[in-house]
Formats: sequence, C-alpha cells, structure tokens
Amino acid sequence: MAAMATPHDDGVQILKSDSFGRILVVREGGRRFVRRDLGATAWWLRLPAWWLARREARALAKLGAMEATPRLLAWDGRWLDRSYMEGAAMHLRPPRGDVAWFHAARRLLQQVHRQGIAHNDLAKEANWLVRADGSPALIDFQLAVCGDPRSRWMRLLAREDLRHLLKHKRMYCRQALTPVELRLLKRHSWVRELWFATGKPVYRFVTRRILHWEDNEGQGPKM
Repeated sequence: MAAMATPHDDGVQILKSDSFGRILVVREGGRRFVRRDLGATAWWLRLPAWWLARREARALAKLGAMEATPRLLAWDGRWLDRSYMEGAAMHLRPPRGDVAWFHAARRLLQQVHRQGIAHNDLAKEANWLVRADGSPALIDFQLAVCGDPRSRWMRLLAREDLRHLLKHKRMYCRQALTPVELRLLKRHSWVRELWFATGKPVYRFVTRRILHWEDNEGQGPKM
C-alpha cells in the first residue's frame, strides 16, 4: 500500500493507493474534495471496486448534508467525489478518557441509522475521525447497507455498528461504560459468529495472500 498524502504537481495528493484504486485529495477552483479514482484499479478488480464505490455513493446520497459525514459531490462510474473532512483518524488522535466524544459519536451513529444506513465497517479506527474541535465524524461508507431502519435486518446491523463503537470506548474510555453497554458488548449476534466462521478467514486470505495488505486490524496500513 502506498505512503499517505503524497503530493503531486497538479494540486492532487494521494491519500491511499491499493488494488481497488486511489483515494485523492483534489484542489480545484478554490475548493478541496476527496476523489475515489477507479481508473487505477487492476482489471480483475474493476467490478468489485465499482460495486463498492456504488454502495458508497448510494449511502452518501441518502445522508445528504448531514453534519459529520461526507457529502456526495459526483459519481460517474469511475470517479466518486465527496466533500473533504478535516480530522485525524482515531488511532492517530485517540479520544482517551474523552467521555463527551463517545457520547457525541453515539448520537452521530444514531442519526446515520435513522436515515436507514448501517455503516458496517466501524471496527476500523481509520473510519472514525477526531476533528479539530474534538468532535467525531464518520467516513468510508463502501460497505454501508441501506434499508428500512425499522426492519429486523437493519436493526441488527445497527446494533453491530454500536457494538464496534463500544469496543473503541472500552479501549479508550473503559471507566465510562454503562452496565447496559457492558451487557451489549457480551452479546454476540449470529452475524458476527457467521463472519468469524466464514467471511473473516476468506477476507484475510484475499487481503493478505492475494492483495498483500496488512491493515493492522482496522488501524490502517503498517508503514
């Protein structure tokens, strides 16, 4: 995986480059935004890369202009442009002992769920931002699922999103966990058990043996 934030002469920075394309910060006409460029994707991964980008575009469109989440600017099948969000990934600026941050993160997650969106990838600390004012933000909706927030399936996925947030809270703010939150952490859904029994071994094989990724269990690539 390429080094982060590599400058180009044309006003573009490479944030990340991998088998599924490149993530760029583009400066154009006095504005700054993030572009997911599928043009650099390996030919045999173009379909899954397009599918993931399409999922992200759909989720961002549903979120609209919600605060603390990216706004969809454009999606044409090759480029997905979204608004730039200032902030540091959780593992780079951990909210250690910051009870207010975790309260705000839970409220943000509830707002996302009320829009009928489950993020589905919140175990990765890189998908949680700590902004300059200390507030939380969410990025990277490639694996997001959209649906009726009242449906049993979406409620289950929303609970898994919350469990991942509570795992981070246990790591950085353990003393603030409530008895209800501790009980929720102990409850493992069938989705989690199925993923660990079937999906995760396949994911590790593909990412580590075929794509040669090492994401440090969600904290981002080891440099």
